[in-house]
Amino acid sequence: MFTPTPDDGVRRSPERLWDESLRPTGPVPDPGRRYTPSEQAAGQHLIDVHDHLRAELEQLRGLVEQVTAGALDVGAARSAIAAMTVRQNNWTVGAYCASYCRLVTAHHSLEDEAVFPQLRAADHRLAPVIDRLEEEHLVIHDVLERVDRALVGFVAAPGGAGPLRAAVDVLTDTLLSHLSYEERELVEPLARLTSH
Repeated sequence: MFTPTPDDGVRRSPERLWDESLRPTGPVPDPGRRYTPSEQAAGQHLIDVHDHLRAELEQLRGLVEQVTAGALDVGAARSAIAAMTVRQNNWTVGAYCASYCRLVTAHHSLEDEAVFPQLRAADHRLAPVIDRLEEEHLVIHDVLERVDRALVGFVAAPGGAGPLRAAVDVLTDTLLSHLSYEERELVEPLARLTSH
């Protein structure tokens, strides 16, 4: 079985939007159970999607840092954005941020509407974990809106990069923590419950 991405514990912001120690855990996996590649596919897909979100977040962080530091001019920013995989012919930092926010929101909506109900129905012991993941999705949605507001504020007053950097740091902390928690709790149940 492949390994969920561990949380490295690094936090960029002093702000904490949830208490990670209160996260519920699901049933303990059977240590003797082995899963076929077919059974592992859904969990691997979850990790792959999360890896994509992690990589895009790192690109977003770098781009915001370069722009706010004045180290990247408009032409260079356009070239960098053009090379990013979630760009959809967007040519501004703001449009890229908005595109990334939509991607995360769409991913969470798919989980909330399709994946979580299936897992909840298949194993009621996962209910506390799924409830917590859904709560975290709402918190992350609010953080995404904060990034958007901070970006609008930065565009209006380019000298005020502090709130934008702070918002991106909170997004980084919450999203990376959430993705690791979700993988830790759902990779095995996805293999056990969704391959049938």
